[in-house]
Amino acid sequence: MTAAIDIRGLVKTYGRHRALDGLDLRVKAGSVFGFLGANGAGKTTTLRTLLALARPTAGTVSLFGHAPGSAAARELVGFCPDVPGFLPWMTARDVLESSASLFRLSPETTRRRVGELLDLAGLQDNGARVGGYSRGMRQRLGLAQALVNSPRLLLLDEPTSALDPLGRRMVLDLLTELRGHTTVFFSTHLLPDVERVCDSVAIVHQGKVAASGTLDEVRAALGGAKHRVLVTVDDRDRLRAALTGRSWVVAVAESEMPDELLLSVTDIREASLRLPAEIAALGLRLHRLEPREASLEDVFIDMVGARR
Repeated sequence: MTAAIDIRGLVKTYGRHRALDGLDLRVKAGSVFGFLGANGAGKTTTLRTLLALARPTAGTVSLFGHAPGSAAARELVGFCPDVPGFLPWMTARDVLESSASLFRLSPETTRRRVGELLDLAGLQDNGARVGGYSRGMRQRLGLAQALVNSPRLLLLDEPTSALDPLGRRMVLDLLTELRGHTTVFFSTHLLPDVERVCDSVAIVHQGKVAASGTLDEVRAALGGAKHRVLVTVDDRDRLRAALTGRSWVVAVAESEMPDELLLSVTDIREASLRLPAEIAALGLRLHRLEPREASLEDVFIDMVGARR
């Protein structure tokens, strides 16, 4: 199947600055894809290249097999910037009908599409002027506008970065509803948002992809060193000594709680099976055993921090 986005060896330079340095990325059609990176990592430059607002210095980029900016690609793509702008005297319906006219949608298609999108964005009963909208309402209207041509690929630039918790939740719920129907490319630095709605992710650092894949694959990218287990016994010093040198134990650290240890292990399932046996063999009493999978934040900070 043709990928929604296929980037190979993408390089973009501005004078002596190398914004993208051989970036490779493939986004599966129908996925909600999180594109993560710190400020200056290359996220915006990548988006500008996908939108044909910047020309690659080297490498290739295709959207469903078409070159960015081509007539075929423009019909397939919708875009919502981080701060959507609208004429303040328009209503939400005015905005969507005006956008539909730019795509030369028929009157019947326009009526149906505008009604669907107003409902999807939660703006169907709102006849207020856009100038009085909250930031969250503007963001939802921006997403609806980006979807007016029924794009196969929706490109989003920091869609939740300045929203309050309620606004963020509504936007993320909207994105979740698109899964399987529209490919969503979600550029952000907010890791909890990605963990909530994305099924695949890439972490970009200094113009290159440091890791990519499903969330589980990216979490496992550190070779298991970030898998953790909290364990509480009645003598943690004896347990720590017994675990030293075990092949499945990477590190043992004391927790802030009395008699609690925080273990970094190579495999959580193996550790969950072996720890009770180790504790029983020592004649200790097990009070708590809590596996903790590595979070996306663990992976991100480790990867980006190690490469600074």
